[in-house]
This record gives sequence, C-alpha cells and structure tokens, in this order.
Amino acid sequence: MTGRIHSLETFGTVDGPGIRFVAFFQGCPMRCAFCHNPDTWNPDAPVQYEMTPEELLAEVLRYKSFLKKGGVTCSGGEPLMQPDFLIQFLRLCHEAGLHTALDTSGVIFSEKARQALEHADLVLLDIKTLDDSLHKDYTGHTRQNNQAFLDYLHQIGKPTWIRHVLVPHYTDTDQRLTALAQHLSIYNNVERVELLPYHTMGTYKYQELGIPYPLEGIPALSAERHLHAIDLFRRHLHVPVV
Repeated sequence: MTGRIHSLETFGTVDGPGIRFVAFFQGCPMRCAFCHNPDTWNPDAPVQYEMTPEELLAEVLRYKSFLKKGGVTCSGGEPLMQPDFLIQFLRLCHEAGLHTALDTSGVIFSEKARQALEHADLVLLDIKTLDDSLHKDYTGHTRQNNQAFLDYLHQIGKPTWIRHVLVPHYTDTDQRLTALAQHLSIYNNVERVELLPYHTMGTYKYQELGIPYPLEGIPALSAERHLHAIDLFRRHLHVPVV
C-alpha cells in the first residue's frame, strides 16, 4: 500500500499543538472558492512522494526529538480520500508514541472515516459555511456530511478544533458569524476555534493550472474585520478563539 503525498512540512506550527510534522495528502473532492492549493485537487497529479505508511513513519521519526510536545498532522488535500493508507499511518504513529491530528473538511463521512478517527487524538475540522444556500456553490458539495462529521465527533467526545475561513462578502458577515458561533456553543468537544483570514496568495496557482479564479476581485480580509470576528465569537464561546 502506498500513499500519494503532495508535500511534507517538518516543523509545522499552525496545524495543531506544538511543533508538528505535517503530511499533505494529494487529492480533494471539494472545490472551495477560496482554496489556495488547487494543485492538491487532482488525486492523479504528479506528487513529491509516493510512500508506504512505514516509509512515511520512518521519515517522521527522523524528527521525533522535536515532536515531543507536538506530533503528526495529516492534512491535504483531503486525507480521507486515501483512507486505508491514512488509517495504517495513524496507527503506526500511535504505536510510536506520537500525538496525531487529522485535518479534514468532513466531506467524507464513512465507516473508514470512523476507523481513522480511532487513531486521531485531535481533529481539525473545517466548517466552510452553515448557509445551505451558499454551501454548494461555494464548495461544490452540500454541508450534510460536514454536519454529520461534527455531530459524530461530539458523540464520541473527540477533541476538536474548528477552522473557518473569513471571506469578505461571503462568510464574513455578522449574521453568518453569529450563527456559526451560536451553533458551535453546544459542542463541548470543541476546544478551540481558528478564524482564518482570506488571502489571495494562491491566485498564481490558478494561473499556472489554467483555472479561472472564483473570487477574482475579492480583497483579502482586513485586520479590523478579523479582530471583529474574533470578538464576536468570544461573546458566545468559552474556548480560545484566534
């Protein structure tokens, strides 16, 4: 069994607690308008690494001394597009005493997804929008699986960090922000919320791939709006919001 890995980051500091080894899996079924990594979409695109779970673990263990207060994060793309590889790799990481995190959109909710969660100490769950009327055009999928994923994480008590991208004119409205903050307030497994400012740094990748950029003309989120959103969420939630 081999996994198709888009890239590796050996000293990640933004994908979970502590210093982390981050494996970015190739392939994603979503087509989020704000995505800054469209080069990860195609599961058959050329990749930097094709590795067995054991080979990837061997690479991780080269840095184990730096990961004592951190761990390993599987990101993407969407890791659950390669479920068998993901499950085996997470299992090996646990056997090696490493903290594991799964960074996912929750778009794939299946028995194998549930198996993967057995070996994930933490889930970083992206919530694109709660607005059903926006979600399909905004991401290419309905939000049904994402909601089911969140509910299942709550059911099993899995520690979860929520990630939400703030896009001007789309998700960055007080009405939508308040609705999401109130929605999350009932989930006692949610330990942290990360509000990620929309940026335009990935637009060159669309040009290289010959793909129209969906948010052409939408400006990057201002620092003022980011701070406003953080303050709004903190009024409703009793967990760290950044």
